[in-house]
Amino acid sequence: MKNYTILCPIDFSESALNAIEYSAKLGEKLGAELIIFHVPDMEDYQKLFPSKALEDSLPAARKKLENLVKVVQEESIDKGLVSCRSLIMEGKTVKTILDYSENNKIDLIVMGTEGINEFKNNFIGTNSSRVVQDASCDVFIIPRKVFFKPPRKLVYATDYLEEDKLAIQKVVQIAECYSAEIDVVHVSSKSNIIDKAQYEYLKEELAPFISYEKVNYVLKSYRDEPALGLENYLITSRGNILFTLSKKKSWFEKLFTNNLSKKMSYFINKPLYVIKSV
Repeated sequence: MKNYTILCPIDFSESALNAIEYSAKLGEKLGAELIIFHVPDMEDYQKLFPSKALEDSLPAARKKLENLVKVVQEESIDKGLVSCRSLIMEGKTVKTILDYSENNKIDLIVMGTEGINEFKNNFIGTNSSRVVQDASCDVFIIPRKVFFKPPRKLVYATDYLEEDKLAIQKVVQIAECYSAEIDVVHVSSKSNIIDKAQYEYLKEELAPFISYEKVNYVLKSYRDEPALGLENYLITSRGNILFTLSKKKSWFEKLFTNNLSKKMSYFINKPLYVIKSV
């Protein structure tokens, strides 16, 4: 039986190193294999090794990867992580990540992002967002300034989709690792009878698919954009990770196909787990 496999693409930035820690800690709980993945990029190498040509920089990059793998192995193998190894593949960064994850049946991609500045300037078009958009497996995005701590509350944003029944099981899988609460949240711009009826129906529909006690169902109305209401809920509830389903008419589409991210300074500094496959 194939082990759960996490792919962590890195460029040696601070945000990428933070993503490694998240990958390793989650891998401990899931009994996973971890692959620290690097695609050489000349622009990055000029920052890392300013006095070296690309061919001279690769050995130094390999050495950095070896050291990272060694640290992860020493810290995490005894705590449940099955294995950790590194891999360098040349090519276009996003395409190489996507092709490798697809061809090797990766379960989860964990990537760092620069957080507020990257999102505010142009989230759509960054490497992490392009991987989120096009990956066939789930993607976990970790902002640079968010350091790992065991999550106490996971927030799943629902828009009453049929796929919620399977997606919520993935949220439960993570919650069980940390005995965390799950808030299943729907935010509407109106408070009306139809929303309340859908909310009650959702609870009935999801119940048979959840064998976990720490689940709360929350219906919120917010006079402005519902996505801003979701951000407000994350603040007040102290949610640690936001989960969203990447489907048509889902929260993911609402959040990342318009300019809302420019208004959402709090939300974009929270880890975001995008469920791609159900």
